Amino acid sequence: MKIIHTSDWHLGRRLAGKRRYHEFQAFLNWLLDKVEVEQVDGLLIAGDVFDKTTPSPRAQELYYDFLAKVAQTCCGWVVVIGGNHDSPYFLQAAQKLLQGLKIYVIASPSAHIEDEILVLKNDAGVPQLIVCAVPYLRDRDVRTVEAGESMEDKGSKLKAGIAQHYREVAQHAEQTRAQLKVDVPIIAMGHLFTHGAQTVDGDGVRELYVGTLAHLSSDIFAPSFRYVALGHLHVAQQVAGSKRVFYCGSPIPMGFGEAEHIKRVALVQLTAQDFCHEEIEIPVFQQLKRVRGDWDAISAQIHELAAAQSTAWLEVIYEGDKLMANLRERLRQELAGTGLELIIIKNKAVLETATEAAADEQTLDELSYDEVFEELLVRQQLPEEQRVELRGTYRELLDSMTVQTDSSSDGSS
Repeated sequence: MKIIHTSDWHLGRRLAGKRRYHEFQAFLNWLLDKVEVEQVDGLLIAGDVFDKTTPSPRAQELYYDFLAKVAQTCCGWVVVIGGNHDSPYFLQAAQKLLQGLKIYVIASPSAHIEDEILVLKNDAGVPQLIVCAVPYLRDRDVRTVEAGESMEDKGSKLKAGIAQHYREVAQHAEQTRAQLKVDVPIIAMGHLFTHGAQTVDGDGVRELYVGTLAHLSSDIFAPSFRYVALGHLHVAQQVAGSKRVFYCGSPIPMGFGEAEHIKRVALVQLTAQDFCHEEIEIPVFQQLKRVRGDWDAISAQIHELAAAQSTAWLEVIYEGDKLMANLRERLRQELAGTGLELIIIKNKAVLETATEAAADEQTLDELSYDEVFEELLVRQQLPEEQRVELRGTYRELLDSMTVQTDSSSDGSS
């Protein structure tokens, strides 16, 4: 059996106000082609399908158009789990309809843990695979709030709750396999942060998540899981040196900090007793370049890119000692007549960060809730220990608001 593992599409995400739909469309077209070329049996999408809980109409169109097309390929089934950026209510709205196309969406944990266990069969109805599809587990899903808890207490209880959830899922999956009386492989999906995993500047996985929520040990994944397909982190990487537990990362760079990273999907081949793991490189659909140094160094790099007829989007970081209050205008003159586009300017000489996004400035509508909150923490110049506490409180409030919003949309009280 061949499976492609992908995650963290973040459909609808902008870069400093710049729309990126052409990149998302190019990636999804490439993925459809790869499904056919590799003749895969299934596709795993490990969370953060969308960048916001209320995705734009264009982002929704990309998602549903892709699912409709992949259902017409050789791919026998698709499993989608919810991530921390996804609205559970929105993602599961079409759950029943998609199931008819063998597209299974597990947007949030339910009261019945067996709902996260999928037995996937071939056209003849013979079980081929068991998937433990564990969505992003929010604090409220696994922890009981008690008065007087410290942040350390909350973190410890959150870790314990997530670990217990994965243990229960593994136990149910093993019981399901025993009842099938067929020795089919078990694989797991998850959207979380594991201890020791790598993040990069600008990848969107902020300290809000990785600092105040649990760093989970890979020990929480049962030995019975043949492969663990993870999402949440944007750098493709093994966990604890094992290809069995793997983040495939985001398909396009979410920020300039990821610009030099090779993006990948994972191709997993399952045999009777083992698995083979291969990383497939994703083409670059829009080049991002970080240009930094004093003016001479910046100018030289721009000329080099222009000579190569690059159409990259640029982040320019001026690090020279000489004051350059007219940096923006000089850069515009330097870039005139080239295919390069200036996206972000950081002028450290005047302790100022400016953003140029197409024809207009970045607005609150173009920022996520988390980005606005982090910007406020920076502007208030709060000490780090206070930021940690505030991030935890903010996370709880946001989760509570998500529950209320989804309940209201569902017509329940």
